[in-house]
This record gives sequence, structure tokens and C-alpha cells, in this order.
Amino acid sequence: MASKKSIVIICNLDTRGEDIIFVKELIEQRGHKAYFLDFSMEEPPPFPGDITCEQVAQRGGLTIEAVREYYRSDRDRAMENQIRGACAIVDDMMKEGKVQGVFGVGGGTSSLVGTSVMRGLPFGMPKLMASPMAAHPRYVSQYVGTSDITMHHTVLDIVKMNPLLKAQITNAVGAICGMVELTMGTEFVFEKPVIAISSFGFGEMAVQSALGMLEEAGMIPVVCHAQGKGDKAMEDMIRSGAFQGVLDICTGGIVENLFNGNRDAGPDRLKAAIELGIPMVVSTCGLDMLSYGGRPDMLEKTKDRPQYVQDSLRTQVRTSTEELCLAAEVIAERLNQAKGPWSFLVPLKGWSTQDMEGRLLYDPVADAAFVARLKEKIVATERIKEVDLHLYTPEFARVAVDEFVRLYAEKKATT
Repeated sequence: MASKKSIVIICNLDTRGEDIIFVKELIEQRGHKAYFLDFSMEEPPPFPGDITCEQVAQRGGLTIEAVREYYRSDRDRAMENQIRGACAIVDDMMKEGKVQGVFGVGGGTSSLVGTSVMRGLPFGMPKLMASPMAAHPRYVSQYVGTSDITMHHTVLDIVKMNPLLKAQITNAVGAICGMVELTMGTEFVFEKPVIAISSFGFGEMAVQSALGMLEEAGMIPVVCHAQGKGDKAMEDMIRSGAFQGVLDICTGGIVENLFNGNRDAGPDRLKAAIELGIPMVVSTCGLDMLSYGGRPDMLEKTKDRPQYVQDSLRTQVRTSTEELCLAAEVIAERLNQAKGPWSFLVPLKGWSTQDMEGRLLYDPVADAAFVARLKEKIVATERIKEVDLHLYTPEFARVAVDEFVRLYAEKKATT
């Protein structure tokens, strides 16, 4: 048995208490310490939490009586108070070494409160939310954000314990116990520079080739999946100081954000490295396509363009000249603000597995229009480097890594 760990259970005992008391018992049977953190807002709970709703309310800035009153008239204010209080309490416990994992259980309200607390906790700390909301397409991305939260879909609502529901919650408890027993913790020590690489299936050969090359150069590469959330998380991690440079080969999240694609990486793509001044090599993979899979309206709107059906969930639509010109303007505007060294590599023979001669999304005219507009808008045009290669090759990876190593040395020499 692993050493004893402490797990905070975030829940509202006023409506769920009798149904989830066995959660604490299961954790303690496993040999760990469990704390109920009760954020109840509606009624007095049937029994007090280890951290009571009164304590949570007070830490949030209101009395529990005020929270209950607001719950009836201004529910959002009541909830924000309890989230604020719960976040502060768990943060204190973490700093004091009193918590090694966080477990949330309940419906929509519990999911919002629980994941709000979890998103403020460090990368690597075990955090799991068990909820019937865990698969809701409109909410789950808001719950998780770019944090490493595990969502467990209970399927059934957390109301009136029954064998089917109990089986799901038991599985979730087993998962959080396993996490705290095997966790590596939240303190990561690297003896070499850590470099982020954006990756996307249509540029994977370049990424995979670059990994070994960066290791040979004495660096630790960390791959971030550029599917919208992964590259958005990369931006957050750059801001947190996790990376000392970025090989940003797959930047399609920018055009997806501009034109409402499935891989929308948000409006801040590229900005973290630009603002922090860490060295960066940028390229074009993903800018040649928009992900509109599962979107009949967008597929109909773009039916006159080449559409690559990747699988039953994913369809890639070729970006137009006009769209790429706008993307070039946005990228140029951001790169013109860069505080550190950067280069933009343009592979002249194509940007992805589908943007090559003979493939469905090949459009050298649109690609060339992008490059022309980028050169027009970029101040430091010497930093745009055209490479007579296709992006999806080890040879392009070699050029990209060599350029990054040069920029890294340039940055190091000035600090």
C-alpha cells in the first residue's frame, strides 16, 4: 500500500450528502484521509462537512445566511462566493501539504464549483470530477479549460444511490485513489532547456523528426497537440514559465479562431512567446485547412472548395486566398510585437500531407498569397525564410531545429 495521502471531496451535502457519504468511506478504506468540503448553498446539510459550508461562505466573504438568501435571488453571486471560498481554502491546504488530490462529485452546480477549484491547482496534482455533465458538449470545455482535470462521466445523475450509480462513483473513487498513489507530484526539475513543439497529424513527420534533433542539441522537447485545446494549453504553459522556447510548426489554430473552426485555439495564439521574448520558430502547418467536421452548415457553406474527409468526425476544408491573407495580417501584427528572437519558415513545396502536389488540398496560389501578404505586413522581413522543401519531411525538421538552436543561442548571448 502506498503511503497515506489526503483527498478533498468537493460536494454540496445539502442535496447530495446521504448519497455520497460512502465516497469518503471508500477512500478511507483504501488507507487515505478524506475531507468533505461542503459548499452547500440552499439548505443546512444533514451533517457537517469536515470543511463546513459556513467556513466556505465566510472565506468567500459572505455569511452562510447571505449565501442562502442570494441563492434564491441571485444564484450566480451565491455560487461565485462559494467558489471563491473553496478555492482559497484548498489553496491553503495545498501550500500546507494537507492535500494530494481533489475529487468532485455531483451535477451541474457541483461540476462548476469543483472544476473551478481544480483549475487553480498546479499541473500534476490529481484532480477528478465525477458527474453526468462530464460529456456535455457545451460545458465540458469550460469545466476543464487547459487544466489537467480528469472528467468521469457517471451517465446517471447523482441522486438517490442505486447499484448502477454506485458502480460509476466507485470507479471514479478508484481512479482518484490510484492517481494520488502513483502521482509524480507537482514539482518538476529539468536540467536542460524545455522546448514546446506544436504538433498536428498533418505535420507529424516533421515534428517526430525534430524531437530527436532537439535532444541531440541538449534540449528536452515537449509535444503539444495543436487541436485547439492543446495549443491553447501551450500558450498558458509558456506564460507559466514551463518552456524556454517553442518550435511552433503547427499554427492552424490561428485560422481556426478567425473562421470558427473546430480547432479554434483562441485569440491569443502566438502571443505568450511573443510577450515573454522566448525564442520561437514558426511555420505553416494547419493554416491550409479549416476543420468543419460534424458541422453541416459550414460544410454546405464551403461545398465549392476541396473537402478532405479524414474520418466520420473530421473533415478538413481548404482555406481560401482571402482567409489566408487575413491570417497573414493577424500573424504579422502579432510577430511585429515580439520581444525576443523569432523566424517564420515557409516550406515552398507545401504545408501538410494534404497540401502537396497531387493531393486534395494542394493550392500553391493561395499559399503564395499568404506569403506575399505576410511579407507586406511584417516589419522584420528578413526573419521570413523560404525553404525549398515540403513541411512533412525530416529535411524540413532539420532546417527548423537548426534555426531554433541558432535563435536560442542568440537569446542566451543577450541575457
